[in-house]
Amino acid sequence: MRARSPRVVLLAAVSLAALVLAGCSSAGEDAAGDDGVETVKVGTLRGQPHFYQPFLYADHAVDGVEFEVVTLDTTPALSDALVSGSIDFAVTGVTPTISSISQNRDLRIVASAADGGSGFIGNGETSLAELAGSQIGIVQGSAQEVALRLLIDEAGMTPDDFELTPIPVPEMASAFASGDIDAFMGVEIGVSIAKAAGGTEVIDPYSTPIGRVNIGLVTTGELIEENPELVQRVVDTHAATTAYMADNIEEWLPSMVEEFGGDEEVLTSALENFWLRSDLSDEYVGQLEALAGAMASIGLITSTPTADTIVDTSFAD
Repeated sequence: MRARSPRVVLLAAVSLAALVLAGCSSAGEDAAGDDGVETVKVGTLRGQPHFYQPFLYADHAVDGVEFEVVTLDTTPALSDALVSGSIDFAVTGVTPTISSISQNRDLRIVASAADGGSGFIGNGETSLAELAGSQIGIVQGSAQEVALRLLIDEAGMTPDDFELTPIPVPEMASAFASGDIDAFMGVEIGVSIAKAAGGTEVIDPYSTPIGRVNIGLVTTGELIEENPELVQRVVDTHAATTAYMADNIEEWLPSMVEEFGGDEEVLTSALENFWLRSDLSDEYVGQLEALAGAMASIGLITSTPTADTIVDTSFAD
């Protein structure tokens, strides 16, 4: 089975998105064409299997909606594009979403998308104590950084016991392989690349109160208020697509590799560290609240948004 390719808009930066698309969001009033079909712009990241749902929405779309996929370079850029109206929805990280909400930006998580994708990788160490004084790579401002700081606290240590070094996501695995860092708390596919090269898991990255929470489907509160029926159709499409992806990796992953490139074996390994989902369970919402509280406690945000300002549970099962 080959997925039909939706229209894809490749943008290098959110500034370009703002110039090209600002004011052109199609899901507001008068969005439907003569045939009654509404076109929705959905943002995501390219070439990563846990962000791939929008590229398959066209095959699972409910009646009355079609999709245009917009790719940006980072999850904070996706938040900016949502706020500017350049896109209508985004499959994006929940951490930058919570950060935006804490700044009174009008965003809401309306479905989950994928859990996991984290790894704490070293060279045979099995505790944080063994890494005291070592240089540990982090993705600054990420859920993985939050989890690492929680793990450090649980171990009775402080961040000052290590050299926490921000490393861009695409460079993390290579920095570890070259010895520039001694370990890292990072994300896929860098985790699988490092493991394939001999890296080992230090401790379970999911053992903190924030669990595996990582990626969600996000839109704006304004769109929810103006067009809840459209939001429901998009969430339904997202749920159907996610269910298909979870059960049929062997069908869509080769198509993704063909379109974007990459090592299929590494990507398959990365997917074993992800849990595709679309629901908004009480446990999931609780983990989002725990994440927001932890972000505030370590100074990533200055105010802690509550669950009802982070999530709208009206649309997802």
